[in-house]
Amino acid sequence: MKNLLSVFALLSILNAGAQDRFAKVQITSIEVSENTFMLTGAGGNIMIAIDKEKVVMIDDQFAPLSDKIKDAIEGITDYPIAYLINTHHHGDHTGGNGNFNSKETTIVAHVNVKERLISEGKEENFIPEMTLEEELELQLPTQTCLLIHVHNAHTDGDTFIFFVQENVVHMGDVFFNAKYPYIDLKSGGSIDGYIAAQERVLSTINEETKIIPGHGTLASYEDLRNNIEMLVDIKENIASKIKKGVSKEDIIADTTITAAYDAKGYGDGFINAERFRTTVYESITGQ
Repeated sequence: MKNLLSVFALLSILNAGAQDRFAKVQITSIEVSENTFMLTGAGGNIMIAIDKEKVVMIDDQFAPLSDKIKDAIEGITDYPIAYLINTHHHGDHTGGNGNFNSKETTIVAHVNVKERLISEGKEENFIPEMTLEEELELQLPTQTCLLIHVHNAHTDGDTFIFFVQENVVHMGDVFFNAKYPYIDLKSGGSIDGYIAAQERVLSTINEETKIIPGHGTLASYEDLRNNIEMLVDIKENIASKIKKGVSKEDIIADTTITAAYDAKGYGDGFINAERFRTTVYESITGQ
């Protein structure tokens, strides 16, 4: 009995800690275009798109923030959410699924996202009800909303979403604006796939497109192009050293590989320079 009480006490402490973590988080709404908005808080950036009386929501951050997010959405529109799209399976993008799902809302994601969430033991109302394998166009009154899967980039289930008429794209974690990205190798991500995914987006949009990244500030076509150049430069530099027989330890310790981008603040985010060099090395070598 004493052990059981100890477990309950520990769970209460952990739950209180989780609540405290989000207590001071504020949800900020940024108008991207006439009918699209970006919400920031804790976790991945959210997109809200309005098309007549239908609303499309992309990603939903952490569950404890759902009420704050709902309040922010009510400040934008009182129309119901018709579709909730998950760009991938990570909890800072899907944590609120169960709180936003309803009879009016259909959760949409790549089939691998559904499989991963099921394998994690998520409840039924958390799981995507509509899936795509390669591409999908949502049926909206006036907007063309394209969902396009990119392979083995941040994970094995990434989707970017392009609202053609609004000329706005949400890239999920296929783009960390002006920061080194987190590439989840254990979930099927890779540096080659990550670069290819960004190139796919760049070839789909145009120079006037506004880009909502998974993390970071609202971005432009030029921001994405510069990010691709950074990724390619670092990948090629590390690949060259691998071919010359430089050890993993020496490559990871070699600050000159990322120095030019470290100076611009790329390593100041969730992924620092050393961790990014490690990820690129392990992605290239499979080690």
